[in-house]
Amino acid sequence: MQNQSLNLEKSSMYNQSLNLLSKLTQIREVRSARVSSWDQDGRNQDYWMIPAGGSVVLGDMEGPGSISHIWMTSFCRRTHGPSVINPDGGGNIAPVNEIHNALGVTWETADPAWYRKVLIKMTWDDQSHPSVLVPYGDFFCIGHSMPGNFASLPFTVSVKPEEQYKFGGVASVNCYLPMPFNKRAKIEIINENDVPFGLYFHIDYELYKQPFGDDTAYFHAQWRRENPCDGWGPDLQVNTPEVNSVANLDGEGNYVILETEGKGHYIGCNLSVTHFQGSWWGEGDDMFFIDGEKLPSIVGTGAEDYFNHAWGMQKNAFPFHGSIVHESDVPGYQVSYRFHITDPVHFSESLKVTIEHGHANHLSDDWSSTAYWYQTLPSKPFGILPVEERIQLMPQFPSPGPLKKVELNDEMKESYELAKERMAAYSEGRTNQVQKKVDRVSWHSQGNIEQSKNVRDSFK
Repeated sequence: MQNQSLNLEKSSMYNQSLNLLSKLTQIREVRSARVSSWDQDGRNQDYWMIPAGGSVVLGDMEGPGSISHIWMTSFCRRTHGPSVINPDGGGNIAPVNEIHNALGVTWETADPAWYRKVLIKMTWDDQSHPSVLVPYGDFFCIGHSMPGNFASLPFTVSVKPEEQYKFGGVASVNCYLPMPFNKRAKIEIINENDVPFGLYFHIDYELYKQPFGDDTAYFHAQWRRENPCDGWGPDLQVNTPEVNSVANLDGEGNYVILETEGKGHYIGCNLSVTHFQGSWWGEGDDMFFIDGEKLPSIVGTGAEDYFNHAWGMQKNAFPFHGSIVHESDVPGYQVSYRFHITDPVHFSESLKVTIEHGHANHLSDDWSSTAYWYQTLPSKPFGILPVEERIQLMPQFPSPGPLKKVELNDEMKESYELAKERMAAYSEGRTNQVQKKVDRVSWHSQGNIEQSKNVRDSFK
């Protein structure tokens, strides 16, 4: 009787109401850990400068464990002229030299496409290829390299008003999706840009004493783009009788968000569209092909409906769906998301997730997407487009046309010479400061790896 009472008391601990936060009341045998860009000298250079064309390991952790949270913020600037501030002066402070060019103190601009030029790569256990290979920005739902404020359950982006909807604008990003691993988790950043960029990051994770079972599904993410989509009637207006009379039952020519093999479940995507017709980019139905189906067994009723909106896209962001960049914010541009957190799409052999680009695929817009899903290993390898094919389309500021030839006087000529001399001296000093930071990255990376190993060894 006493044992039965104890069992009932013990089981009651695990039979609380279905409160999302109820697990906070339970003690678990878990070791919390983190790898980050903290200054391992104990000073305040808490970011890593990732060199042009370089790659770096942010963390290499031994399992079993699970990544629980990723926070990052970054900057990537191009220098057009010398600053009046000595570059040595900024060598030991945070990179706060974001002074408006109009003041004449600096002449720098953000690289407008760096979010697409940098890749985030994640590899689980002993698999020879990554399960995540996505442009940095698109992974965190920054489409078109243009950040916008939004808060969903798995991802958030926080951006200052002056940086919002700006190509290459700086932002704080978070991901809360769990990423389990049994043997090893390796997180890398690949910079395919021709200039370095600065990265602050936290990767929070947990370690466990017992391994996961064979039914564990591992996190995956893949980026795709079609520019333009292969539309059959981009000169026909959306939602007209001529377009709507065309049938599409088998999804031929649909934009493919995800195509994978194995066993798992799809949990959603973000979609970035640049629309060229000046009408409405949607009206296309989502179609899911599960386990080799020839005809889709899950079919939607329109692009806005898949993203849980209606009558076009609304300007809002909810936990599971919304618009991050709305076409009313930046004409012609849209970034939307839909997360199947409570309604994942399960598959046992394969899955193909598609959506029409315009009804029956008549539009020829620029579409790109990041798909998120979980599946067992090994998973099918996939690649990514080369960097020049990832860069988003951007409006060009009009040229003034042919310039009139102006004859320079002696003072004007001297000004040009002075500017060249200052730029040469400034460039040398700035290059030296950047190189000092680049040189630190390899041993900081190794420091993170060693720290993770020490934590693992202490928790067996």
